[in-house]
Amino acid sequence: MFGTIIRRFAGVSLLVLAAGCNQTDSAADLGVTASDGARPAAGQQQQTAVIQGACPPVYLREGTAVHRKYAGRAKEDAENLLYQATLADTTRQCVLSENGLRMTVMAQGRIVTGPAGSPQTVKLPIRVAATDGAQTLYSQLVQFEVTIPADSGTGQFIFTQANVDLPGGSGGFVKVYVGFDEGPYNTK
Repeated sequence: MFGTIIRRFAGVSLLVLAAGCNQTDSAADLGVTASDGARPAAGQQQQTAVIQGACPPVYLREGTAVHRKYAGRAKEDAENLLYQATLADTTRQCVLSENGLRMTVMAQGRIVTGPAGSPQTVKLPIRVAATDGAQTLYSQLVQFEVTIPADSGTGQFIFTQANVDLPGGSGGFVKVYVGFDEGPYNTK
């Protein structure tokens, strides 16, 4: 009797788990239009939304989540800090096309004025990179503009990098990284 209850509970738990792994984003949110039975026009690619669990995860690489800018050549001097930007939470969306996997990578961030800083618009060097083991599949550095508001000296921002194209199905061991990087501007 007790074993039957446990088996039923385990079965229901598996169904709930499987339902939780289904895609929760609507097709419109992912840039996919509903098919009305017509074939795509020549040159258009058929795109299929990917279940979030099959979309490669996005990580903040250690040491790249904080970016500090100092006045002049001063480094590590708190009195000369212009601003500090940090990245925190990340997310992603994937669409499968004939050529591979297309991702949209997003990261939430915050910027704070330092003692030597003032309200202004700054460019933050943010890199998105995808790797499969030692092989680099994608790497692009973006100069992302953020405005430090005058009223509080602190602000939040959402960084979005669309069209991160990965070859093939790009499943397996692909990892996507986002973080601050003052390296070469664009190495795609």
